[in-house]
Amino acid sequence: MMVRRGLAHLAAGLALLLGLLGASVQARAQTEVDLALVLAVDISFSMDTEEQALQREGFAQAFRSQLVHDAIRGGMLGKIAVTYMEWAGSADQKVIVPWTVLDNPESLMAFADRIATTPLRRAQRTSIASAIDFSVKLLDESGVEATRQVIDVSGDGPNNQGRGVVQARDDAVAKGITVNGLPIMLRRPGYLDIPELDVYFKECVIGGQGAFMVPVRERDQFIEAIKTKILLEIANLTPSEPLLKRVQNTPRANCLSGEMQWRDRWSN
Repeated sequence: MMVRRGLAHLAAGLALLLGLLGASVQARAQTEVDLALVLAVDISFSMDTEEQALQREGFAQAFRSQLVHDAIRGGMLGKIAVTYMEWAGSADQKVIVPWTVLDNPESLMAFADRIATTPLRRAQRTSIASAIDFSVKLLDESGVEATRQVIDVSGDGPNNQGRGVVQARDDAVAKGITVNGLPIMLRRPGYLDIPELDVYFKECVIGGQGAFMVPVRERDQFIEAIKTKILLEIANLTPSEPLLKRVQNTPRANCLSGEMQWRDRWSN
């Protein structure tokens, strides 16, 4: 009788263990995605409200686009995970839309609506390095198992606060993360701007497997550039060769130019 009862307890324990293992495997399978994408969006005071509105509209339109929907469905798993965060100085990063799995038109439209309807805000300084570091943390805490991990950094000026942007970029790349860029070059260079921001992004910001950038040079290109960039990231493609050649034929960037400009501003 004692042996029979012991065997019954053992069988029940094994059944419970197998059930938990099965649930764990199922949970992992439910969180597998083709891409985990952090949209890291500049809201520093150098971005005027019109630029911010165009930026928001570009991201919202991208996730409403049928081409983007088709690109997601064309992946091995047919789903991606995306979060939308805004950043400025080294202590200013805020998640606007938390991690969301996008796998059908309804989820994509809801994600786009949340981006479009959140009130705009602006903040001081520009810390691309801190934006990358915060994005790496978001990827670590995403709760999904992604084939690819990408940070999409948009900005209209160089890093001028926090640690060095190259170190932040290299630390992210060392973890297998790709950092892409959207340098915004709509205004004529001012005191805290640099004339070749696309070169700066190429040399100092982007990195990792298949890294690329899509510069924005005119206001009427803004929305289309963002839509193109999101589509390329989801489809795991890179821009056309002419864009890359233009940047390759320019002088190398000083990755401390933003810090030097800020220092000079306050030392005069």
